[in-house]
Amino acid sequence: MVSHREVFDVSGPVQLLNSFDWRNTFHRRSVAASLVQGVYILEKDRQRRTIGNEHETHAAPWYERFHFQLNHVIVDETDLSYFGAIYELKYAHPFFHQSTPLPPRFVIAFRGTITRSLTKSEDMNLNFKCIFDKLEQSPRFRTAFEAVSNIVTVYGSGSVWLAGHSLGASIAMLAGRIMAKSRFQIETYLFNPPYISLPIEKIISNQTVKHGVRIAGSFITAGIAAVMKRKDSDPDQDPNSDPDPDPFVVLSEWTPYVYVNPSDPICAEFIGYFQHRDKMERIGVGKIERVATRYTIAGAFGGDSERLHILPTAYLTVNLSPSDGFKQAHGIHQWWQQHFQWQSKLYKFK
Repeated sequence: MVSHREVFDVSGPVQLLNSFDWRNTFHRRSVAASLVQGVYILEKDRQRRTIGNEHETHAAPWYERFHFQLNHVIVDETDLSYFGAIYELKYAHPFFHQSTPLPPRFVIAFRGTITRSLTKSEDMNLNFKCIFDKLEQSPRFRTAFEAVSNIVTVYGSGSVWLAGHSLGASIAMLAGRIMAKSRFQIETYLFNPPYISLPIEKIISNQTVKHGVRIAGSFITAGIAAVMKRKDSDPDQDPNSDPDPDPFVVLSEWTPYVYVNPSDPICAEFIGYFQHRDKMERIGVGKIERVATRYTIAGAFGGDSERLHILPTAYLTVNLSPSDGFKQAHGIHQWWQQHFQWQSKLYKFK
């Protein structure tokens, strides 16, 4: 029989087994990624029980090592799979009260796609909903958001972390966006979140051509958005009335942590998206980009003007270490590896 410690030691962040520091950003990231991995293992345990192969569980080391307990499993009502979990800190060590930032009392984590027979169908259905910006309408997201809202209502947003990988990152991102627009800013960790657009970062290698395509896209999108805004303006609106707060500006006060790998086509476009915004500022057309950054072409034509992946503000971390194929580049495991090379930068909407 394989022990819980052996299961964790094989692939988990072994460097944190003896101690970890909540003030250390690498430790915080590793804990968040491990708790997401715990959700994957919870679902795989459930599937093994369903088909009768074994009754042993392997998920506990992924949260117990960091003094969390499993408060609640979040279940998809469509296929009864475990797609999320609410973890609760077991106890408050005296050191925690002196620590800045404080550890979370709760972490709500969401897994990504599992390509096994019991989950593949619904997981892929959710992936397509992400592509067409329909995730918010899905039963899985409604269940997830209810769990987040309930915890935040009782304990406050400062006591909660959100974390997710891949499809789960989309769920965490959407939940965090909605809460942020209601002035509840939740510390959020997004691992390999999908960026739903043409992957310019991957398909164009020439930097000059790449920047040219992005600049042209920004001017076209901003121009269309300006025309549509004039067309939709209300001539009867009192010019002296106080305008409603801009939801995009409100959203910009939320700063999720976004973790991407340039070899992963699912999330790599986040790199180009944020770098392009900086470049537009440097060449003196930042105002154009500030309009374009909040709109897609579809949004400019009157669709949803804020696509899920459009983040005004984020702390972006890029894994610069070589990846051996897509599985490694997109995997959750890379985010607790101790010796990988990374580059981090804060991008703020101005």
